Amino acid sequence: MASTACFLHHHAPSTTTRIQSTRLVPINKPNLIVCKAQKQAADDENSAAVSRRMALTVLLGAAALGAKVAPADAAYGEAANVFGKPKTNTDFLPYAGDGFKLMIPSKWNPSKEVEYPGQVLRYEDNFDSNSNVTVMVTPTTKSSITDYGTPEEFLSQVDYLLGKQAYFGKTDSELITATVSDGKLYICKAQAGDKRWFKGARKFVESAASSFNVA
Repeated sequence: MASTACFLHHHAPSTTTRIQSTRLVPINKPNLIVCKAQKQAADDENSAAVSRRMALTVLLGAAALGAKVAPADAAYGEAANVFGKPKTNTDFLPYAGDGFKLMIPSKWNPSKEVEYPGQVLRYEDNFDSNSNVTVMVTPTTKSSITDYGTPEEFLSQVDYLLGKQAYFGKTDSELITATVSDGKLYICKAQAGDKRWFKGARKFVESAASSFNVA
């Protein structure tokens, strides 16, 4: 049975935090909620079966309201500085939407499938549609992402993004990034199935989600 744990950390820009899975996650965007869902395997001494649980870590940036994010800070790893100068790396392509930008894995294709309210973009892996990135834009009366309350309260309002796989054993690794700008709630969700995740999709999912930037 899957369980969900939420943690709130306050950070200044360009700092890192150690999350439950001991991975270091850079936090360099103000007023941004980043939700990382991962599966962790546990050995069962009495059975060959492997049980999985989902640890959901919520990271909340605590920079001042209205602070701007430099284009060079829009991503990390392979996607860093992509909007600042041309890069020779062809693993990702820049995508400029209405009010937002992000990096799309170059081998992912656009999809017409609409999963969520306000969905304006969906790209998916050519060989596995479970590996995809979607962007949703919906009206909001909130002036900041922090107006949604605690991370847990925010997640309770967008729990449809987590889907039934969190409770029925489907093992997708996903990243959800959310922010508020000009009366709109922007949400970027990137995910991959576990098999693809461990075969290299992790880099594409993390870079796509981390590159998400609202103008």
